[in-house]
Amino acid sequence: MSLVTHLSCVQCGKTVADAWTCPACGPDEGILDIHFDYARAKATLTRAALATRTRSHWRYRELLPLEDAFCPADGYIGWTPLVEAPRLATALGVARIRLKDDGRNASASFKDRASSVGVQHALQAGAREIACASTGNAASSLAHCAAAAGLACNIFVPQTVPEGKLAQLLAYGARVFKVKGPYDLAYDLCGKACARFGWYNRNCAINPYLVEGKKTGGLEVAEQCADDPPDWVAVSVGDGCTIAGIAKGLASMKAVGIVSWSTRVLGVQAAGVAPILAAMTTNRLDRAAGGTTYADSINCPVPRNWRKAVNAVRDSNGAMVAVTDEQIMESVRVTGRLSGVFAEPAAATAVAGIAEARRKGIIEAKASVVAMITGNGLKDISGALRAVGKPHEIAPEIGEVARIVESA
Repeated sequence: MSLVTHLSCVQCGKTVADAWTCPACGPDEGILDIHFDYARAKATLTRAALATRTRSHWRYRELLPLEDAFCPADGYIGWTPLVEAPRLATALGVARIRLKDDGRNASASFKDRASSVGVQHALQAGAREIACASTGNAASSLAHCAAAAGLACNIFVPQTVPEGKLAQLLAYGARVFKVKGPYDLAYDLCGKACARFGWYNRNCAINPYLVEGKKTGGLEVAEQCADDPPDWVAVSVGDGCTIAGIAKGLASMKAVGIVSWSTRVLGVQAAGVAPILAAMTTNRLDRAAGGTTYADSINCPVPRNWRKAVNAVRDSNGAMVAVTDEQIMESVRVTGRLSGVFAEPAAATAVAGIAEARRKGIIEAKASVVAMITGNGLKDISGALRAVGKPHEIAPEIGEVARIVESA
């Protein structure tokens, strides 16, 4: 049985029933949050119980918004490793960094957590087709999860979608609509199509159930660091859903007694498109603001979940910083070279943010940090190549090799 107690609006705080957004506050501001009966969850979600469960995100079934029949007992998404990276820590100026490598998920993205929960909730709701709009990762993860479950899938992507992500969508058999325009137009068109054709809408911007899937990233970090807590967890920020989910997961594990500690959350935006950073000061979203970044997965000028993101940072006594595209590119190079983890630009943004927070004195030199690596670098090959440069093209002669080696 689901332990969901109610849904409430993050804008006005009122309890909302039978809706995905608050009728009073509207779809732009009336984003909902899902509440759970932590007292009941605490009775069965224990360290001893977790030791016997699946090594996937389904291990946290008490904290997922699914009935038992739609919450799998086993799976292959989640329980991704924490990679120790001492040389990277030295380069960033912190005592310790662990990389939560969600690029090892099924579609090579953190978004698999949300999409898998969305697909199961769609099946629970009796849906026959599911849809989403995405700059790439949410789309490819949904296409994968829908294909695995036998659910028809419709994807709306902007013109700028990376080729690697587009290839995944088509390989998984999704019906793909490549919209001639930016993400906002793709998002709006997806909403209209869902309303017209009765498709289940996977978009985190209005569907509160998807954030609960993202929450499992925070649940895992808390469990994996249960007796060795970090001072900070760094997360790249686009729409705001991911940082909101991770922060909720961290807090939930304390609420049910798996851990006794709290940690601070560092949100990192690209300087070219940082509306949530601005909202931290103004407490409102400037919907007219534009901007862009080469890190496509966080290229979101009008984030729908901005308030959840702001609340997540504030509630954890955390902070938010912005980094330039040049800093993000440098972090793609440094993360790969010093840790062996190949991060796509949006994922490497979290690492860039740690360096920026050190420069600003927000994170201390003695700090232990976890960085959420939300996507594998192979998801955006063109973006990775812009960061890492080109190979040495030579004739098949040893003299050519010597010329390169000796000139280094």
